[in-house]
Amino acid sequence: MSTTQPATVRAAGGGAVAGPVRRHLGLALVLIATAQLMVVLDATIVNVALPDVQRALGFSGTGLEWVVNAYALTFGGLLLLGGRAGDILGRRRMFIAGIVLFSLASLAGGFATTQAWLLAARAVQGAGAAVIAPTALALITTTFPEGPPRNRAMGVYSAMSIGGAAVGLMAGGLLTTYLSWRWVLFVNVPIGAIVALIAPRALADSPGRRGSFDFPGAITSTLGLAALVYGLTSAATSQNGVSDWADTKVIVALTAAVALLAAFIVIEARSEHALMPLRIFRNRDRSAANLIMLFVGTAMFGMFFFLTIFVQTVWGYSALKTGIAYLPLVTAVMVMAGVSAALVPRIGARPLLLAGSAAAAGGMFWLSRITEHSTYAPTSASRSAARSGWRSWAPWPGPSSRTRPAARPPPRRPPPGRATRWPAPPRRSRRRSMTMRCRPASPAGSRYQQGSC
Repeated sequence: MSTTQPATVRAAGGGAVAGPVRRHLGLALVLIATAQLMVVLDATIVNVALPDVQRALGFSGTGLEWVVNAYALTFGGLLLLGGRAGDILGRRRMFIAGIVLFSLASLAGGFATTQAWLLAARAVQGAGAAVIAPTALALITTTFPEGPPRNRAMGVYSAMSIGGAAVGLMAGGLLTTYLSWRWVLFVNVPIGAIVALIAPRALADSPGRRGSFDFPGAITSTLGLAALVYGLTSAATSQNGVSDWADTKVIVALTAAVALLAAFIVIEARSEHALMPLRIFRNRDRSAANLIMLFVGTAMFGMFFFLTIFVQTVWGYSALKTGIAYLPLVTAVMVMAGVSAALVPRIGARPLLLAGSAAAAGGMFWLSRITEHSTYAPTSASRSAARSGWRSWAPWPGPSSRTRPAARPPPRRPPPGRATRWPAPPRRSRRRSMTMRCRPASPAGSRYQQGSC
């Protein structure tokens, strides 16, 4: 990859275009990859520290889930709005703003002394991540020229997305064991500060365009998802075996979730600048891919949360040992990501979807059978099986995924009147193999009318 690329910048205060400047593509790629790694890593780095967080701040079992949910809900709910903000206000500007917001929220969360303080910081972290992720992806298309440089940049971006969650588990164990659970949040501060300071020099800016933010759609979707998660977690079966589906707060939360999500659909159907145009669901393949990824995310986050709590509270693992225990899972992620990506062009996505679904379901069922008397080796194998199945789903290519790879193009035919060389028959002797068969003249009106040798 070339190290520099000429770019133009606008003069301050006016529309005049200044002279070309040299953008370092390598440095730009490092910044974008680092930002994506921070976003993905933070979704899992906290998991290993959850038992320490629970002891320090006094979370209940259901309340502890919100340390993860607060980040995931604002991240997912505001993701489309963050991408729209980058298009309207400028991608580099919003990228830096997201980095700063994410870093400040991490700093505040590290100093948390109450449950509400930590949950608020995690929610703001998710909002910052919702701005970083789409603008980082868009900056790749505006910073790197089309062709091999952009393809390599997308490969690095994808690698950070795949490996970030796995690295977060290991990093969380190391930081919690040798420093404190607060450092799983503090670690983002120096990294974010460096990225924010270098970004104006390394990343090319893009002018904003006119458009609408669709705040009603973003608000109703985020609040609807939050109400749904709150209602489901509140209705979960407690330790005494009693569920609370008839509780007033559960009924109110689930009713509000249905009303808010229905309002979101109505808003998106009528809005001229919808965050999620409903026409994208007309494509059956795209809808199926989104549905599968919904199930994948649900299973993945649930496994990370409950398995981490189980091995530390029931089996007595330390945070570091828990991180190391996920190494088979990390290995399965890396191996199956490469294997499935190589197999999609050859056999199509459908066989991989079926095989991945079977492996993931088998692994999750296997995990559901573990008890306090289980051993690490079978549990590790089941984690690897489940995760390898999830990675087999990753390379879903979209609308053409149900079709087999394109057949080879038909052989080129020479134009009329040219000599046609036909392949020699199987060799019977050296003399015969050196001869060339002649084709007799074709009937009148056919494509080739002249004889050829």
